[in-house]
Amino acid sequence: MRVRDSIHDDRLPNSYYAATCNDLSGFGRLEGNIKVDICIVGGGFTGVAAALHLAERGYEVALVEQNRIGWGASGRNGGQVIGGYGPELSNFSKIEKTFGAGNANTVWKMGVECVDIIADWVKKYDIDCDLRWGYVDLAMKESELEELKQAKAALEAQGYAAEQKVLNADEVKACVGSDRYIGGVTNMGWGHCHVLNLVLGEARAAERLGARIFEDARVSKLHIDEDNVIVDMDHCRVTANKVVLAGNAYLGKLVPKLASRVLPAGSYIVATEPLDAGLADKIMPMGFAACDQRWALDYFRLTPDRRLLFGGLATYSGRHPHDIVAAVKPNMLKVFPELIHTRIDYAWGGYMGIGLNRIPQVGKVAENIYFAQAYSGHGVAPTHMSARLIAEAISGDASRFDIMANVKHPPFPGGQLFRQPMLALGMAYYRMKDAMGR
Repeated sequence: MRVRDSIHDDRLPNSYYAATCNDLSGFGRLEGNIKVDICIVGGGFTGVAAALHLAERGYEVALVEQNRIGWGASGRNGGQVIGGYGPELSNFSKIEKTFGAGNANTVWKMGVECVDIIADWVKKYDIDCDLRWGYVDLAMKESELEELKQAKAALEAQGYAAEQKVLNADEVKACVGSDRYIGGVTNMGWGHCHVLNLVLGEARAAERLGARIFEDARVSKLHIDEDNVIVDMDHCRVTANKVVLAGNAYLGKLVPKLASRVLPAGSYIVATEPLDAGLADKIMPMGFAACDQRWALDYFRLTPDRRLLFGGLATYSGRHPHDIVAAVKPNMLKVFPELIHTRIDYAWGGYMGIGLNRIPQVGKVAENIYFAQAYSGHGVAPTHMSARLIAEAISGDASRFDIMANVKHPPFPGGQLFRQPMLALGMAYYRMKDAMGR
């Protein structure tokens, strides 16, 4: 199967998520001009979560999405709900170095809170998205296992409350039935979900609170007029007191300063046919989401109907594989060779937004224009945190927002022409290190 992906294509990709989505009725198209308190550009997790946070605070909100809600990375990723907001939760020294000693505890707590936002909303708004808890980091060599043990201890030292457990070579097979791993660490505070159902469920919750959500609304220009921002589209406009830019890797060149600081990188997933119950129990007996420790990592999990979702293959070239199954399935078979004759029912991919320093980019491009982007493949939960920070700032408390906004984010070297080839070469280097076991 070939991926269907273009910023000019408003169809949902041919993914497992689209095939099993519980709400494909869509949202309306804006006809005519309107005025609101806040206009949000982008209908992925950042934009939808911002709409819900702001609607909960009583703001009049309009969200405009150029394609369909959840069309981009938010509705087609691996579905892993894991914590951390920038530097890993276990790397407190890096958090201190990045944000300063006075802000480190606040940022660390945001890395836990981002998961809590999802858990709270799923319960509060009764969102049917197959949210399940249980995650395992997998080690392929002793040095990786030692690093995972140290990370577990570091989390516990900071007061992380969720249950974690170190797995040895025998115990890891009770979690992931493969000979590829020598151990791992489980985390019951992290998990996985059906991401398209999650983002659509959050959008419906925001809509019930009064937010107006529009699809097929491609923004062509922003214009600041006195105290307002005019959001121009081909067929209409929205005038707002404030604007939130949440397009991430799909924002295009609407704001050149933002475009230069985020690189669209491809990631790809296959989903098998439903597995026999015995085979599913053999390869993923605990039903956790899983990920290895390499630069060119594999991530995988079982769905409620016992399909294996298996992803990875991050690319920085700007080009999609000609055949996703041919590119991804060999990696799956290295982990689970018994799936050699298993049919692949879905194969899809898309772009995620990568930042040079791998820290979420949150800030303003003008006094009344906010933005958030660049989650570097780790965005399901952190997007919800960025949205909360923006909602807090708009509501008058910018203390946490300012911590993130003060981080410097350099543009990618090489400009528009050479930045992707340079990053592709860098990724090739790290793939070589993975292959050599270093």
